[in-house]
Amino acid sequence: MEQRHLGKSGLSVSALGLGTMTFGGKDRFAHMGNIQTAEATRLIDICLESGVNLVDTADLYSYGAAEEVLGEVLKGRRGKVVLATKAFMRMGPGVHDVGLSRKHLIQACEDSLRRLQTDYIDLYIAHDPDALVPMEETLRAFDDLVSQGKVLYAGCSNFSAWQVMKALAISERCGYAHYISQQINYSLLARDAEHELIPLALDQGIGIMAWSPLGYGLLTGKFRRDSRPSETRLANLEAPGTLDENRLYRIVDALMEISNARAVSPAQVALNWVMSKPGVSTVLVGARNEQQLRDNLGAAEWRLTAEEMARLDDASATVQPYPEWHHRRFAAERNPALPSMRS
Repeated sequence: MEQRHLGKSGLSVSALGLGTMTFGGKDRFAHMGNIQTAEATRLIDICLESGVNLVDTADLYSYGAAEEVLGEVLKGRRGKVVLATKAFMRMGPGVHDVGLSRKHLIQACEDSLRRLQTDYIDLYIAHDPDALVPMEETLRAFDDLVSQGKVLYAGCSNFSAWQVMKALAISERCGYAHYISQQINYSLLARDAEHELIPLALDQGIGIMAWSPLGYGLLTGKFRRDSRPSETRLANLEAPGTLDENRLYRIVDALMEISNARAVSPAQVALNWVMSKPGVSTVLVGARNEQQLRDNLGAAEWRLTAEEMARLDDASATVQPYPEWHHRRFAAERNPALPSMRS
C-alpha cells in the first residue's frame, strides 16, 4: 500500500484508510453496520496485512461504542496504526457536551483516550466548525493537548475554506499547533470541494482526507437507471443536497464501462479516481464485511490512465461557480486551472 505524507507534515498515512462508522452498531448507527470486536479484529488484520496503517473513528460513531470496539481490537498493536478520532458532536444533554469549547474539547479527548484504551491520539480532528466559540480558544486547547503528548497532530473536518485559512493564520500568529489536514466530502458525485477547499489544501500544504468516496453507496454500481437496492445506507442518512439523477447515471455509466474493461468493481474505479486527485493524502473506506473491505482495498493495486480520468472528469463535470468562471473566462492567463479542476 502506498504511503503518503499528510500534507506537509511528517505523518505518513496509507493511500486508503479504514473508516469505522460501521463499528459498534448502537442506536441510529446500527443501520450502517453492527461490527463488534471479533469481526472488527478480522477487518483490522486484513488492513494491516494490506499495508493500511490509518484507522479513522469519532466519538460520535455509535456514541462512543465504535471507539470502545476499536480500543479492544488495537490492544497489543497500538503502535502499528495511525489512529484518528474526532470531537465536536453532541455527546450528552449538557451545555458543554457539544462543540469546540476548551471545556468540551479537553473532556472529549479524555473520554476518547479512555474508550480507545490508549494514552495518545495520532490525529485529533475538529469534526465541524463551532461558530459560537472563538477559534483562538479551540486552537489553544488543541495546542495544550499536543504539548501534553495526548495528541500528536491536529486536523479539521467539514470546515469552509475561509475557516481553515483563518485557523491557520491564528495558529501561525499565536505559535499554536496548526491543522495539518482537512477531512472533506469528495467523490465523483461530490466535487464541490474542488472550488475552494482543494486549492486551499494545495496552496497551504494541508493533507486531504476524503470521506464518502463512494457517494453514500451510489457509486458502487448498485444504483442503475433500471434498478436500485431496497436496503441501503443512503436510506438511513440525511444525504446532502438534491440528487441530479441524470448526472448520477452518467457517472455510473462511465464507471461501468471502465470497470468492465478492467475487470474490477465500479467501487474500485470510483475510489481510484479520488486517490489519483492532486492533494489527496488518503481516502477513507468503510466496510460491513470482509468481502467488501477486500474489494475496496483492491483499488490501491492499480491506477486509472489519464484517458480514463478524463472520461470520469467529463461525466461528473459540474457548473463553475462565481468567481471561478470569471477567472477561467477573463483571467486564465494569470490563473491557470489546477490539475484537478476539469469541471
